[in-house]
Parts: sequence; C-alpha cells; structure tokens
Amino acid sequence: MAAIKLGTRGSELALFQAHAVAGLLRSRAGIDCEITVIKTSGDRLSEAPLSEIGGKRLFVKEIEDALLAGTIDLAVHSSKDMPAIPPPGLTLGAVLPREDARDAIVLPSGVAPPTHLGLDEVVQHLGRAPRIGTSSVRRIAQLTRLCPGARFAPIRGNLGTRLGKLDAGGFDAIVLAAAGLIRLGFETRISAALPVSACVPAPGQGIIAIEIREDDAATGAAVHVITDPIAAAALTAERVVVTRLGGGCQMPIGAHAVVSDGELTLTAVVLSLDGSRTASADARGPAAEPTLVGARVADELLTQGAAEILVEFGGANPALDAKT
Repeated sequence: MAAIKLGTRGSELALFQAHAVAGLLRSRAGIDCEITVIKTSGDRLSEAPLSEIGGKRLFVKEIEDALLAGTIDLAVHSSKDMPAIPPPGLTLGAVLPREDARDAIVLPSGVAPPTHLGLDEVVQHLGRAPRIGTSSVRRIAQLTRLCPGARFAPIRGNLGTRLGKLDAGGFDAIVLAAAGLIRLGFETRISAALPVSACVPAPGQGIIAIEIREDDAATGAAVHVITDPIAAAALTAERVVVTRLGGGCQMPIGAHAVVSDGELTLTAVVLSLDGSRTASADARGPAAEPTLVGARVADELLTQGAAEILVEFGGANPALDAKT
C-alpha cells in the first residue's frame, strides 16, 4: 500500500498524536504516512470561549471536511473533541491505548507545593476563592462542588500558552487533561490528579482516535492492525452515554469506563453548571458488550433527570452537532 495522507491539527499535542499513529502504522502495518496539517476554526478562534463559538466540534470540522473530500486518507483526533455521532460517510477506524484519563490541577511554577498532592491538600492550598482557568463546563460543574468559592475563567491555546498564562499570575490554578501533560513531557507539572470519584473525565479523554471514510476498506484494514481493543470498548461505552442522552461535546457530561478481566465498569455523571443538580450512575458488564453497558448507564441517568438538566443547560443532539 502506498503512503497514505494523515490529517491533523498543528498544535504540539496534535502533532505528537499524529506521529504516534504514523509510527505504529509504519512498524506494524509497513505503511508510511504523509502528515498534512489542517488549521481548524477552533485554532483560528483561539481566544474565544468554546461555549460561545460552537464547542469542540470546531477542532475537527475542517479535518473531517478534508477527509470527506478525499484530500486526506485518515484523520487523527483527541477522541474527546469528536462528535459522538460522526458525519455521514465517516467512521471511527481505530484507537490507541488510553493514557491517564483523569483531569489534573496545575499550580503555578515556583510557588507550587510538591507534585501529586492529595485532593484535600490541593483544595486546602487553593484557599477559599481561587482563580481557576478552564474552558470546560463539565470541569466547572464538578469543581464547584470541591471549591464552592472558586472563580472560573476560560483559558485557551496550546499547552505552552496555558502554562505561560498560569505562571505569569493569571490564575491560581488551571485544570488540564493529565494525558496531554504526560504525552508532552510535563508530568511533573501535575500538582494533583483528580480522582474519578471527584471529577469524572470527559468521554474519550486520554484516547487518540483515528477517523476514516466508511467506504475506504484499504485504510480501514490498515488502521485495524494498530487499534487497542480495551480502549475501543471503553470509548464505545462512553460515547453511547452521550448519544443516548442527546448531549454535545460542550455539555456537563462525564463518562469513564475501565476494562479489567473481561469486564467493563462504566461511571457517568450529568450536572447543572452550579453543581447543585446531579445525576450519576454506574454499571458493569462484559467488555465485549460496551454498547449495552453504556445504554444501561444512560437510562439510569435519564431516570434521575439528566435530560432536564441538559435541556436547562441548552443541550443539543450530537447528530445535529455533526452537521454544523
């Protein structure tokens, strides 16, 4: 098979992910990749809050358009940035093994206590009214319960930009995905990794996803060689929660699945932005049936009023997200 064209964003983390996929395709399938950097709307609108410009879909739209047009053969994304329902003609072809899925609190360099604090320690360090940088409504809804006096402000840009704003005194702390910090060699900047019980991660957090055209059997066969079945099962269960709830990628929905000894355990939560209303559920089932486990959890969330919470927030069906 000739070299295939791989589309990606141009951020440091996106390029890391693209090169990881290219390296695996070369070593396991004997296929070379030509990496094509595509600037997305989310990159161009780098300072605007996600909730005001259309959500994370803006980080994949132009790449998916190029894939549909045949300009590229596959796309590499952070799976949490993808709509739960792909646009017609595209499908999830493969995923890589999951990195640490947790959210991480990062304190300013030079004034931070030792890394890897416990939850109580970091909350105590932050004090009663910390300035916390995050553009995620899911994180705000959950962190509000941990730090009731916290003031939240959006923070955008690549990892270096965010860390620079933090270290310059713009925030008392920022919250990032632990996976990105680890992949780019900044694990020592993690002051505290938030336990899933305190802050349920975004669906797909920590998983690198490969998107392909549904009718491209050759590329589908090539990427299948590098897929990780454990991460694939977890991602399937988590995405089912989102699709069944009718929530988009900028909704206060957390979902996290763990596979062990052939069983999949899924935890999910839906919260109001102020954290006052919560629906939470968990379920366990065969890892070979992630869709069923995800559906059970979503149905339990719905019985607890998750739909009403999302409607109040302004939730939209992800099938519509995928067409915008």
